Amino acid sequence: MLLTSSSLAAKPQEAKNTPLPKIIALSPHIVEMLYDVGAGEQIIATTDFADYPEQAKNIPSIGNYIRLQLEKVIALQPDLIIAWKSGTPSDDLARLSQLGFKVVYSEPKTFRDIAKELRRFADLSGHSAQGQQVAEEFLKQLGDIKDRYRDKPTITAFYELWSRPLTTIARGSWPQQHLNICRAENPFKQVSSPYPQVNIEQVLKTPIQVIIQPLSVNQKDKEGFNWHDWPTIQAVSENNIITPDADALHRMTRRSLLALDKLCLDIDKARQSYLSGI
Repeated sequence: MLLTSSSLAAKPQEAKNTPLPKIIALSPHIVEMLYDVGAGEQIIATTDFADYPEQAKNIPSIGNYIRLQLEKVIALQPDLIIAWKSGTPSDDLARLSQLGFKVVYSEPKTFRDIAKELRRFADLSGHSAQGQQVAEEFLKQLGDIKDRYRDKPTITAFYELWSRPLTTIARGSWPQQHLNICRAENPFKQVSSPYPQVNIEQVLKTPIQVIIQPLSVNQKDKEGFNWHDWPTIQAVSENNIITPDADALHRMTRRSLLALDKLCLDIDKARQSYLSGI
């Protein structure tokens, strides 16, 4: 059974005489991972959309992926700043480094990278033992999911990352590994851009058996592509359209395994519907 992000109670810091570092976590996924290893209470500021776990909603925001409020960072005097390398303003981070703040970077590319960063953040925050335990459990759960679907026959899937313009995924994207594990074939996998824009004519050229349309509560104005206007697509005629939670699926955290497990299960239900009709 997969563990939720809050299923492990925080364990005491190994070196009780060493003060716990005050941390600014500059990404929702960094906040989640710090809570996973028992360091959530040490976060003194974060960025917009850090909303999980529930306690994270009470952490003050000091900016977003466009701009940080440097004066607030300076006033808070953090011991450590953990930043998302490709999702935090690089010029602001350079300025903070020049001012003498300790800045470390998060840039997970794969599920295994999540385990590495859980251990790393646990070491930096003073929770090494819990970080080791969480990382080991994460890798075991990941292995179990891979084993469960390894020999499944493939099913052709279209992954809708965004609807306007219609955008999908390819190799090098974060969600492509989800499809690989769930044994879903992506007809746009070999496109050079990891997040290519496509048109409906391109989609119609491939026999799509399942459509994956992740939606996020943080994007209340987002409207998914209206696939029901295209009943000639097999996935539409068979009503095999999956709408997973984008926040859980796309954030590089331990919670993403829960989303992966659910996605593979839903894809497998679609797969079985086709196999039973043969």
